[in-house]
Amino acid sequence: MATLEELSKGLPLDPLPPFRPRDPNLPHAPNRKHTLTLQQKKLALRNALRYFPSRLHAKLAHEFNEELKSYGHIYMYRFRPSIPMRAYPISEYPARSKAGAAMMLMMMNNLDPQIAQYPEELVTYGGNGQVLSNWAQFRILCSYLCQMDDEQTLSLYSGHPMGLFPSRGPLSPRAVITNGLVIPSQGHCRGQYDNLFALGVSQYGQMTAGSFCYIGPQGIVHGTTITVVNAGRKYLGRESLAGVVYITSGLGGMSGAQAKAAVIAGCVGVVAELDENALKKRHAQGWLTEIEDDLDRLIEKIRTAKAKKKAVSIGYLGNVVSLWEKLAEVHQQTGEILAELGSDQTSLHDPYGGGYWPVQMPQSESKKLLVEDPANFKGLVEESLRRQVTAINYLAEKANLNFWDYGNAFLLEASRAGAPVDGPDGFRYPSYVQHIMGDVFSLGFGPFRWVCCSGDPDDLRATDAIAKRVMEAALESEQDEPVAAQLRDNLKWIREAEKHALVVGSQARILYADAKGRADIACAFNQAIKEGKLKGEVVISRDHHDVSGTDSPYRETSNIYDGSSATADMSVHNFVGDSFRGATWVALHHGGGVGWGEVINGGFGLLLDGSDAAAERARLLLTFDVNNGVARRCWAGNDNARLAIKRATAADARLRITLPNQVEDESVLDTLVQ
Repeated sequence: MATLEELSKGLPLDPLPPFRPRDPNLPHAPNRKHTLTLQQKKLALRNALRYFPSRLHAKLAHEFNEELKSYGHIYMYRFRPSIPMRAYPISEYPARSKAGAAMMLMMMNNLDPQIAQYPEELVTYGGNGQVLSNWAQFRILCSYLCQMDDEQTLSLYSGHPMGLFPSRGPLSPRAVITNGLVIPSQGHCRGQYDNLFALGVSQYGQMTAGSFCYIGPQGIVHGTTITVVNAGRKYLGRESLAGVVYITSGLGGMSGAQAKAAVIAGCVGVVAELDENALKKRHAQGWLTEIEDDLDRLIEKIRTAKAKKKAVSIGYLGNVVSLWEKLAEVHQQTGEILAELGSDQTSLHDPYGGGYWPVQMPQSESKKLLVEDPANFKGLVEESLRRQVTAINYLAEKANLNFWDYGNAFLLEASRAGAPVDGPDGFRYPSYVQHIMGDVFSLGFGPFRWVCCSGDPDDLRATDAIAKRVMEAALESEQDEPVAAQLRDNLKWIREAEKHALVVGSQARILYADAKGRADIACAFNQAIKEGKLKGEVVISRDHHDVSGTDSPYRETSNIYDGSSATADMSVHNFVGDSFRGATWVALHHGGGVGWGEVINGGFGLLLDGSDAAAERARLLLTFDVNNGVARRCWAGNDNARLAIKRATAADARLRITLPNQVEDESVLDTLVQ
């Protein structure tokens, strides 16, 4: 079995590791489609072989060609390490720099089979969220991270480790990561992406997959809990969700959090999933209460849980279209309202590549059709989307269902498929950012997260307590009710986090906090490291899906109404601004969440080591990272953002923001624009 020390040595060439077939006990990515010509296939092989000396080309070329033919991509399975893939304590990594060790820890956590959706294809979540493109890149990257010192910066191009370059000290990032960045005229078409990925020259890093900052489905548990709770307040006027039924789909990577979030929110969560392995994984984790594969029995279980007002999560092994149609059928026959809330978390950023399976045939047959007849497969997916929307529309009109798009491009792809989702001012149903989370982001609250690099649960317990104390102190002096409401919700979360058994993989936690809260918590962690109250360093980060990290008119910026929702200045400024304010690494991605061509997003990681310099970097970076987005949202006219940015400028005389002057008399415009 390989060791971390062996990983530090790079590609094993003398001798080559023995060929090993894919592990049949692990889930595997759908075969990737492409339209490469014969010459382009040769180019894909040439691109793969350049990682190896020419004496090995004849041996490896046949093997790589078979992978391209069989799987649509060259993963270089032979070079998978035999060491168990997980986040090891930072002290065990044979790295010259703690920053390099921290990045290696975070990357290996993203590939942990407990976390990764398709670990052997280096996919963390979302069906195609790549950490890297192939296993040669993994080996080379491990070597660079172990060689790196604090005067070097690693450049990572869509999974390819370009090299270590000289840089200057701790204010320079130790790594700059980009994923999927292409010239705009070449970046809007999925077919173009499929070919770029097959060639091995670009990859879809999703959000925190390619930036090494995923912490397992815990991250979205918190966000989904907040979303469902606030949906109950907005749509139902209820603080308690006892007896409320929430219908959705997906138990894979990111979507796997939904079952747990429903129970924490106090409702009945019913989640459709076609992958039996995903259902069993969430059930074994204790996140899914029970599994059912028969629709009639499922309806009875929904009735029972609803009547008993029992917080429970039921996984339906079947297609979500069948579930929606069954609910509509029951209402048509009995008038019974079985669901008040609904959404969808299938991977519709990739609808024709395995992110959404048609209802007309079993998944096993769909997988074959995807490869053998992609045009027919696409037609069946479009028909399925139309059927799903028809059932949802019926329930919304006749049974008071409140449905929202969860930012997975459901409404976008349904519209493209010809489903009746268009309304007078956009889509018929809102994005959850528009109606629920947009105002939260505008206050500056978003998914702050941290990882205890010691790997010791006691360190996580200690950081939970520190965060709780910081937020309690903030709530005690808070005068603005919108901010106080967020503090109360998140204090409840952090007080109960341990009992919900949310940790999968690294010892990590997520907590929605604003700029001041994030900075105060990070500095308190750093002080605890300095005083020896924590056994190791802490990496702080956030989801890219945050106040400032992502520009996407179909999700994160969907509640920006000044015409700028599709501009990408905010996320790029965050990436660049974080890089010179002390981030240990920064990442900028094209794609993620709603799909290729629809979003630009970025993130960072920052290592806290107990030094005074680390505390200074944390406060400088975190306040900018949040306030950049709050300022943009304020300029677009959001009242919560105006409140938040005024609070920020009052607290720091160096911060000066251009505030908008709203047009108060619309008649001024009416006489001019005809």
